Amino acid sequence: MTSSSGASRRQVLAVAAAAATAPLLAGAPAEAKPKQPKTWDLTVLGTSDTHGNVYNWDYYKDAEYDDSAHNDVGVAKLATLVNQIRAERKGKATLVLDAGDTIQGTPLATYYAKQEPITETGATHPMANAMNVLKYDAVTLGNHEFNYGLPLLATWIEQLGFPALAANALNAKTGKPAFLPYVIKEVRLGGHGAPKLRVGILGLTNPGVAIWDKANVEGRLVFADMVATAAKWVPEMRRRGADLVIISAHGGDSGTSSYGPELPNENPTALIAEQVPGIDAILFGHAHSEVPQRFVTNRETGRAVLTSEPSKWGQRLTRMDFTLTRAKGRWTVVTSSATTLNTNTVVEDPAVLAAVRGQHATTVEYVNRVVARSSVELSAAESRYRDTPILDFINHVQTEVVTEALAGTAYAGLPVLSIAAPFSRTAVFPQGDVRIRDVAGLYVYDNTLEAVVLTGAEVKAYLEYSAKYFRTVAVGAPVDVATINDPTVPDYNYDVFSGVDYDIDISRPVGQRITRLVLPGTDTPVAADAQFVVAVNNYRRSGGGNFPGIVKTQVHNAQQEIRQLLIDWAQAEGTIDPADFFVPNWKLVREGVPVF
Repeated sequence: MTSSSGASRRQVLAVAAAAATAPLLAGAPAEAKPKQPKTWDLTVLGTSDTHGNVYNWDYYKDAEYDDSAHNDVGVAKLATLVNQIRAERKGKATLVLDAGDTIQGTPLATYYAKQEPITETGATHPMANAMNVLKYDAVTLGNHEFNYGLPLLATWIEQLGFPALAANALNAKTGKPAFLPYVIKEVRLGGHGAPKLRVGILGLTNPGVAIWDKANVEGRLVFADMVATAAKWVPEMRRRGADLVIISAHGGDSGTSSYGPELPNENPTALIAEQVPGIDAILFGHAHSEVPQRFVTNRETGRAVLTSEPSKWGQRLTRMDFTLTRAKGRWTVVTSSATTLNTNTVVEDPAVLAAVRGQHATTVEYVNRVVARSSVELSAAESRYRDTPILDFINHVQTEVVTEALAGTAYAGLPVLSIAAPFSRTAVFPQGDVRIRDVAGLYVYDNTLEAVVLTGAEVKAYLEYSAKYFRTVAVGAPVDVATINDPTVPDYNYDVFSGVDYDIDISRPVGQRITRLVLPGTDTPVAADAQFVVAVNNYRRSGGGNFPGIVKTQVHNAQQEIRQLLIDWAQAEGTIDPADFFVPNWKLVREGVPVF
């Protein structure tokens, strides 16, 4: 009995144990996995520095745009990429932003600011026509938005079907924002019944406007520090319900400025991400660089802030992707990433082309008008390192205009010098017909002509600063024109003078390179206390490039655009002949021996 009963008991226990282990043997989990939180996604597309490019067109060459990397340009190309992504994400949230510098940069934009101003004709600006078709959600004002004055800017903003932002552009009298600081967009993350996300978009423009467009904004607008402005508004946007905060900033991420320390930082994007908590991502521009994805760690929160810059002119589109979760009424970014898409992979959007077709055709007709005939071909290809007639053409016209303007004034007896820079390496006046596009290709910026008084010592200091453009090349070492310049100094920040003779010794260290500075056609050194009137563009005179001694009260400022002065001179003369204006007056040397 006892043994039989014990055996039965053991069998029962064995069956129970087998039953308990059966699920494990069958591969079932020992315990239930935790439920994964539901996620949603948001895509933000970004453009910047489109600079008046709608068509994939080079108005200076009167041909389809192309460069050595076979980039394409224009809002029409951007629109195709944007529409592809919208179609791919149909039913999901996609926002499109722009980080500024929109209404300046091509003959198309210039024409509707200068030749047929939208403020006078009532026409819609081509960049408003194009961007309205693309259906942006917001645009930030760049520094070049202020180039044509506040009335034209206001007109353009009124024509947009979406908000224009600039939180740090303040009314000079009241200290309050002169433009909309931010918007909070409510988007649905999917189809019917999906939750809503409130996306705060803060716009920051560049403080350099106070220098570069002083004539347009002085006494009207002041430009606050971009970092401090973000620190003010980001918490406010959060308080007002922004679940996600994106900044659209017209400033690079180098942390440096071209104009020195007298204004807030020109390129503070990385500093904003690092110092201001509560930011999820920054779309930035201004530097014309391609930054597909860069994370900056915020010092206070330890969170990584996503940043991206989409190059220039519509060559790239930034795509930012966010994955989010929601718990207890709060949204959290789980992952974020960014990349840039190349617009040379798509065709132009026909709707954008159609919206601007008439204005494009008008501009093409205008830039192809013949204004003069050139006796020989004039090229800017060597103007960086050799005195060339085509740069002397600019200096001759500037000198002539300033000399005539100062006749009968207290400055009439002073010698007039002139400054020009080799903006373009490809500009050419062909032998024969010279068209407006040829002149515009030589002088690619919408600068105006001004004049100040400099001493001989200040002229030398200016030339020394300019000469830092060149690398140091020892005597006897080979000279390669392809690498003769310091790549960190852009061509537009190298100036040449007319009206004095000088040598630049590139074998010497920076600051000691102007080894010969004499009065024209003589061996008489320029006296330190001599006085000269210097013709200069408004960008440089206002501090652009941080050149020494040039930020002074003007003795001439008639708000005349230099490009138009060149066109008018050519049209009046009918013939462009270097014999009328070319006076070789500077050269590169090593220990007094000419390099070329």
